[in-house]
Amino acid sequence: MDWKPYDGKEQTQSEPNLNTQIQAEKKPLVILTGPTAVGKTDLSIRLAKAINGAVISADSMQVYKGMDIGSAKIMPEEMNGVPHYLVDILEPSEEFHVVRFQELAKQAMTEIYANGQIPIVVGGTGFYIQALLYDIDFTLQDEDTSLRESYEKLAAEKGAHWLHEKLCAVDPVSAEIIHENNIKRVIRALEFHEKSGRPISEHNAEEREKTSPYNFCYFVLNDDRSKIYERIDRRVDRMLKEGLVDEVKTLRGKGYRKNMVSMQGLGYKEILSWLDREITFEEAVYRIKRDTRHFAKRQLTWFRRERDVIWVDKSVYGCEDALLNFILKKLTDSGILRTAMMIE
Repeated sequence: MDWKPYDGKEQTQSEPNLNTQIQAEKKPLVILTGPTAVGKTDLSIRLAKAINGAVISADSMQVYKGMDIGSAKIMPEEMNGVPHYLVDILEPSEEFHVVRFQELAKQAMTEIYANGQIPIVVGGTGFYIQALLYDIDFTLQDEDTSLRESYEKLAAEKGAHWLHEKLCAVDPVSAEIIHENNIKRVIRALEFHEKSGRPISEHNAEEREKTSPYNFCYFVLNDDRSKIYERIDRRVDRMLKEGLVDEVKTLRGKGYRKNMVSMQGLGYKEILSWLDREITFEEAVYRIKRDTRHFAKRQLTWFRRERDVIWVDKSVYGCEDALLNFILKKLTDSGILRTAMMIE
């Protein structure tokens, strides 16, 4: 079935509208992002129900099976009948990166459009969103892995900080964005620079200048920083009560270790360090909260650099209905929706 704009009613034949026809030349895409713990999940469900949408997760951790509590993964009973893609599809032993996300997300979008629905990309991994939205080309990354392997050896010998300092010297823009603990991304940036002779940040900036192949609305949900930080602390406390330690013990028992991409996630590597008696439990909890706050700050820095974003400030709109109505109006104005079913 060909995709048709959803107007909240049964689709019927109507008089052609020039603006609608022009907008329909590009398929629709809705993005709902923002810092961790800002409240994206609940709003995404309400939005999806309002516009006949399906959610594609742009989260680097929720893709993994068995990593539910630490990733704040949405559970089936919370989805309220809304289809979700890229959740619980990989084993923690598998590597998940931007190229694979782009591939899987495009596959999901094909299915969503075929079902006559609107894809809603929800999550806080800005690089994933950028890669999908502007169809960034990663083909310059060839199959020769010898350089990557040499960097991995250096990281093991000299540490993540040393490797990150090396990236600072050749690509300070990427170094500011990529955390030093994200060794895989640091290595990819170094590898790109050595093979191409130019920073990967420069390449990505050029790719971003391309016109998006989608008729999109890119919403960034935000709130007062103090409120976000309070929610982060409460979320970590709740994760611990719900069994984060047991979840990590189970993963550890299956052979998953800190050197895996999956186990580098916030909450997992800290608990593993405690289980390995490298730090105290109190220190592990402190680090999870501190580093999650730092992560939220980096996310906001990323989104402020993006173009064509629509900021949605919870402190301005207050209630969820007002937030949703604002988004629905923007979607109508953009041509993604014919009419919006506003909340009274």
